[in-house]
Amino acid sequence: MIRRLLIAALLSAPLAACQTAQQPVATVDDDNWYVGSIPDQPHNIPLVDRRKMDPKYARQTVEYKGPEKPGSIVVDIDERMLYLVQPEGKAIRYGVGVGKQGFSWKGIASVGRKGVWPNWSPTKTMVGIKPDLPRYVEAGLDNPLGARALYLHQNGADTLFRIHGTNEPWSIGEQVSSGCVRMLNEDVADLYERVPVGTTVYVKRNGRYRV
Repeated sequence: MIRRLLIAALLSAPLAACQTAQQPVATVDDDNWYVGSIPDQPHNIPLVDRRKMDPKYARQTVEYKGPEKPGSIVVDIDERMLYLVQPEGKAIRYGVGVGKQGFSWKGIASVGRKGVWPNWSPTKTMVGIKPDLPRYVEAGLDNPLGARALYLHQNGADTLFRIHGTNEPWSIGEQVSSGCVRMLNEDVADLYERVPVGTTVYVKRNGRYRV
């Protein structure tokens, strides 16, 4: 597996870049995390060895008692879970990684657009903090946005926060990103096919939407 792109900590960036906001970490052997791939274009999606993960973060259908309408996305930052609300009191639940304290996005948004194997560029704020960041990263296995991205908009404007894939599966269930919601690539590909542009996205903490 190609080594993922590691970018230094973004100490206090107010705008997201969907990269890990981290202190230096020990090297992780990527190959040990994968057990094959799922056919996709233009790149196959690496398939994660679920035995290395807490079973609660596996994609599964669960009971759901929230007030949101079927088709809505609900991200619970405290639980590190994303719910795609279904009819009849059900939801498809996915494990996610979320932003470090002080980085997380808050509020209610909508999916403004969707991307398949998107390219990535840092925000101006990020470049100001870390001038040596690459200005552009092509789509691929080392791209911070992974295989799919849902771009969150508010009032017609891009919030610069995303729900996206990750090439760091060990970060699912953790509070590590610079603000975006990260999913396993196979999970974000599944979510991508289920939700259209315009889908409402609720992000909550302590049981309430962070508005």
